[in-house]
Amino acid sequence: MRAAVLRAADLPAPYADSRPLSLESVPVPSPRAGEVLVRLERAGLCHSDLSVIDGSRVRPLPMALGHEATGVVERVGDGVDDVRPGDHVVLVFVPSCGSRRACSAGRPALCYRGADANGTGDLLHGPAVLATSEGERINHHLGVSAFARYAVVARESVVVIDDDVPFDVAAMFGCAALTGIGAVLNTAHVTEGQSVVVFGLGAVGLMAVMAAAQVAGTTVIAIDPLAAKQDLALRCGARQAGSPEEAAGLVAAVTDGGADVVIEAVGSGGVLEAGLQLLARGGAVVSVGLPHPDQQISVQALQFAGMGRRLLGCYMGDAVPERDIPAYLDLWRQGKLPVELLHTDTRPLDDLNESLDALAEGRVVRRIFTLG
Repeated sequence: MRAAVLRAADLPAPYADSRPLSLESVPVPSPRAGEVLVRLERAGLCHSDLSVIDGSRVRPLPMALGHEATGVVERVGDGVDDVRPGDHVVLVFVPSCGSRRACSAGRPALCYRGADANGTGDLLHGPAVLATSEGERINHHLGVSAFARYAVVARESVVVIDDDVPFDVAAMFGCAALTGIGAVLNTAHVTEGQSVVVFGLGAVGLMAVMAAAQVAGTTVIAIDPLAAKQDLALRCGARQAGSPEEAAGLVAAVTDGGADVVIEAVGSGGVLEAGLQLLARGGAVVSVGLPHPDQQISVQALQFAGMGRRLLGCYMGDAVPERDIPAYLDLWRQGKLPVELLHTDTRPLDDLNESLDALAEGRVVRRIFTLG
């Protein structure tokens, strides 16, 4: 099979010229105990992929990239009896062990064992199974490595879905939907009548806009430098949309003393600082984006105790994937989450490097790839 392999991080843009991803022919691995082999049908290109390529997220190389995907189960390993060949699945980029501290507390997105495996490029149940024909190890990206025709993943990395969900739709529920919708419903717990500001209108931010808009009586303000994304946010349910320079004026015009919730989906320390200043007393900023590790924030400490403001971290939308993916797909079926609006186009895997530039420059929201 072909797989998109990253062998050197931090190559310069434009990526169409530096070509950080090479499509390499590698053997199809076999599932071990507790694992499944999935024939991948669609994979989405996400900023988390770009963060590995530009060096913002340091990962062991070489690595087969991709983590947002959907496909069909081909084979299961020993001990897997609740997933069968032919099942349609959405892949999840944090496998949950189900037993240690975070999982036992009902927060599988923060699974310690899953995070350890993701950090080393391994799988939850054992070392990496991807390798070249010569035996060179290839690390897994977030337990998935979705830019390939097949993936061996932990059973805990798949959620079975109904087989009538279009692949182009289903793919977006493994990352963008879990993260953006979860930030609103699981982390911020947005309730009726609240005001929500979303900074950064990529797929995750726009999913947050849609989720907030479907809560009764909410006022959603969407912020992004690009006018095209502002227009798209209005179609997704935002009441107001504007540039970062307009954010304070928009919040002042439609709220009484500030926003209840600010979702930061940019990955910028500066935006986190700005978001805190837009909050009402008792409001919360939810940090969703992944800033470069070198970024720092500097804020007035008194505002937390003195004004009751909160800064909340949110990874993978604080999701419980087995619960949330079916629930979010139900909202999609009801027309409350028009995720098709975020689907820019579908391309062959050969277009990956050029698509990195399009994503970095904001020319696409969610580009989906065929993998055959």
